[in-house]
Amino acid sequence: MKGETEAYAQLMSQYRGMALAVAYNRLGDTFWAEDVVQEAFTEAFGNLSKLEAPEAFPGWFKVIVERQCYRWLRRKQHTMIPVQELEHVFHEEDQSHNPEKQAVQNEMHRTLRDSIAILPSSMRIAVELFYLEGYSLKEISDFLGVKVPALKKRLFDARSKLKRSMPVRDLVSVFSDLYEGGKGLLHIMNGDHAANRLRESGIQGDILVWRELYTFGPVAKEMGDTKERQNRASVLEQQLGIPQAEYLKIEELERKLNSFQQYKEIVLWFEYDLYDQTMLSYLLHYFRGQALQNTKLNLLCIDSYPEIEHFRGLGQLTSTQIERLSGSWHVIEKNELQAGAQFWQAYTSTDFRHHLDYLQADTSALPFAKAAFKAHLSRLPSVSNGLGLIEQTTLETIRAGVERPYPLFREVGDKLHILGMGDLEYWAHLKRMTEGPHALLQMSGATTFPNFKQHDEKFRDGILSLTELGIQVLNGEVDWALLKQDEFWIGGLHNASGKQARWRWNPASETVVEIESTS
Repeated sequence: MKGETEAYAQLMSQYRGMALAVAYNRLGDTFWAEDVVQEAFTEAFGNLSKLEAPEAFPGWFKVIVERQCYRWLRRKQHTMIPVQELEHVFHEEDQSHNPEKQAVQNEMHRTLRDSIAILPSSMRIAVELFYLEGYSLKEISDFLGVKVPALKKRLFDARSKLKRSMPVRDLVSVFSDLYEGGKGLLHIMNGDHAANRLRESGIQGDILVWRELYTFGPVAKEMGDTKERQNRASVLEQQLGIPQAEYLKIEELERKLNSFQQYKEIVLWFEYDLYDQTMLSYLLHYFRGQALQNTKLNLLCIDSYPEIEHFRGLGQLTSTQIERLSGSWHVIEKNELQAGAQFWQAYTSTDFRHHLDYLQADTSALPFAKAAFKAHLSRLPSVSNGLGLIEQTTLETIRAGVERPYPLFREVGDKLHILGMGDLEYWAHLKRMTEGPHALLQMSGATTFPNFKQHDEKFRDGILSLTELGIQVLNGEVDWALLKQDEFWIGGLHNASGKQARWRWNPASETVVEIESTS
């Protein structure tokens, strides 16, 4: 007992100042702040056994203090529950003197409470606090730790869902002062699967799926250049089987992008890997060169999700999980536009030194950029055997016993998830390793690799194995980059193999080094 008393005294000594600051900030009165803090400590000590992790006490106790503040505020300020103001929606006056009308109103209130039960928890608590309990958006923001614009967006999305299910048709007027989140809103993201989940989530706004593959083939700072675009279309058709007419549909996407000023807000939805970071950097580069006027840019870029153990992308999420991300984006600042342009300009540069300079630059404005850029350069021939990271990992995985194409793609993809590599891109890399007089791999049971236009069912049952050269290269006995004489691109870097391959990736130092030319 004595030990508990001492522990409680220590907690009061340590956290009383913090609690008083929080309470005074809410109440603006020292006397009431003291009273509320005392009540908060009483509640906390009475429930201390429910706290599983002692290190969580500060945040847990702050919530208790705030809850006690709100209780006090409700007693003092909220003598009338705002939901009663719904009587104005139905244009009924002085219903308290009319038992029949009062019964109808009570039924409407019950319907309202029952209806909001269908909402996701993040929406439901916002609706309850704002409409049923009468707290201001600022109060709710402080209490939940959610920014006011995000709360407005949640309330808007809640309205949209309730309109489809509630029998109270005139409820819409209650929301008349809220942010109309779905009007003038454009979402830009990669992947049709994720886009479909976004549509199913009920989040409002138009969706533009950006269909590009900047991690493969030739890229340039200005992708709209006619000559550069035609060259890229030709390469993608040759190596990935994408018909040029299909690739050139990007021009229609660009026309839609160029009409962005019709939207009040744009949200960019992207992920941490190289595939997404190149798209994100291109779009930030694009918007940096535009007159945004009254259009506000927002960014949601994540590398994890609480319920997903191995997060790889937004396409893994259900529509409900996507919905929970609504409003969690932030406004893009000038430094982020600059950082995106910096990434894109370095990535598309034909000068190795620009890539090296980027590794030394401050990229903190975009937290996933540095790791993605290193992943980009890790595709260069290594200093040890001339294999890029994709070839190295593929050979190691096959040698470990994974011989069939699809299990191989899954395992290599998991190991190199930082690349965000899709199957179409991987088959092209795999095909490159099996071709020519210096093949690293051989495949039995299948003769063709899938591409955009064709797929051989026999490919699924093919067996891959290392050639004798593949074994020698993997053992570090032969430098593959000195032998391979084909055309390929790593960002803006062209033909980085052959006897002119002076620039190599050093996995140990995670940087590019220059070696003496053997020509």
